[in-house]
Amino acid sequence: MDEPTRDTAPSDAAHPAAPKPAPQPVGHVEVDDSKVRACYANFCRVTGTPEELVIDFGLNPQPVGVPTQPIVVTQRIVTNLYTAKRLVQVLQMTVQRHEATFGVLETDVQKRARRG
Repeated sequence: MDEPTRDTAPSDAAHPAAPKPAPQPVGHVEVDDSKVRACYANFCRVTGTPEELVIDFGLNPQPVGVPTQPIVVTQRIVTNLYTAKRLVQVLQMTVQRHEATFGVLETDVQKRARRG
């Protein structure tokens, strides 16, 4: 009696895997910064909701100690938390590159003042 035939897939060993397509290069993003307003900030306040992050920037005229005057917030960025997470990642990477080149950035003002 004849044995029933079965359809079988060719083995991976017999047919090498097809070459994977090369990853597509990230396209160049064109940026128009003709209307940008640059400002300096030495103060940042972060608040938000479960869906958004609110980042306020301003100038603290008394950067050491507790300010005696109100800090005027001049810029506010409202973004979603996904974009905020990507921002954190790119800022972290940028600071790491800077520190690798120029040395560790000391964020404690008292420690920086004692060095000089």
